[in-house]
Amino acid sequence: MDSLTQAALGAAIGEVILGRKIGYKGAVIGAIIATIPDLDIVLLSFYSSVERISIHRGFSHSILFSLIGSILIAFILTKLKWTKQISYIRLLIFCWLALFTHMLLDAFTTYGTQLLLPFSNYRVSFDSVNIVDPFYTLPLLLGLILGLTYFRNKDSRTLYSKLGLAISSLYLLLTLGIKSYVNQKFDEVLTSQGIEYNSLLTVPVKIGSISWYGVAKTNNSLFIGRYNNLSQNPITLTEFPINDHLLNDIPAEISSTLKWFSQDFYTVVENNGKLRLYNMQCDMQGIRTYGNYKAPTAFYFEITPLLNGNYDLTTGMHEKQKQ
Repeated sequence: MDSLTQAALGAAIGEVILGRKIGYKGAVIGAIIATIPDLDIVLLSFYSSVERISIHRGFSHSILFSLIGSILIAFILTKLKWTKQISYIRLLIFCWLALFTHMLLDAFTTYGTQLLLPFSNYRVSFDSVNIVDPFYTLPLLLGLILGLTYFRNKDSRTLYSKLGLAISSLYLLLTLGIKSYVNQKFDEVLTSQGIEYNSLLTVPVKIGSISWYGVAKTNNSLFIGRYNNLSQNPITLTEFPINDHLLNDIPAEISSTLKWFSQDFYTVVENNGKLRLYNMQCDMQGIRTYGNYKAPTAFYFEITPLLNGNYDLTTGMHEKQKQ
């Protein structure tokens, strides 16, 4: 999720748990702690282009990190002037919630979160909320602002952050129901066209979980379509061959990492001696057509063979077509 939302979530938790004891400082500390997992991006420059794929939302987004981190941060807070009078157990619960809810919220978006590291690199991804969604963020911010300003001197100051957390959480649950409905719509179209698919991926685009892309995978192809819950448009499916054989001659480290990252929803094409892999699991921006060239989405990984027999892995983005 975007940094503003993560900070707002941590701040709301800080206000609810610590607000009556230390005032606005609880929200400030909560916002800071909630952004710690995303500091993994600072480490990206120390890794190769292949390794960088698995660093973000890696160990810093795992359940184990939330446990270790909360123990250490809570201990530090017991030494600070603002929070040393608060019990260690209360601080521990606060720190763990600020860290763990960051990871859990990320899991509701596309891209995937490695919650089970170091025991498993499986990427948990519910794919029900866009990375930026004001429908989730605004209740958090509104409740937080009310509690920190107009009601800051009243006994009910934390009530508004609690309401913001409750409304935002209910919205997350609602998106899971919307996703189930969208899955049903795509299944009906696929079944009516006699397409026997092995797995189905649906991801929201834009805000409000209104507009969705669906990607159905068969043995050799991906079928991509779009559905809008408001217009309830007929779903038109476009087929893209997976072309998995094109990855046979590149190093296994690159191919296996890209397949893992895309959770096996990808297509591969050859372009001027280079390979382009399109990852359907994240950053879905719609089909792009340029003359005879049709891409399933805008973002791609590009694999370039080098003279020394090695390969270079880079990324690219198709520009949006001009109307």
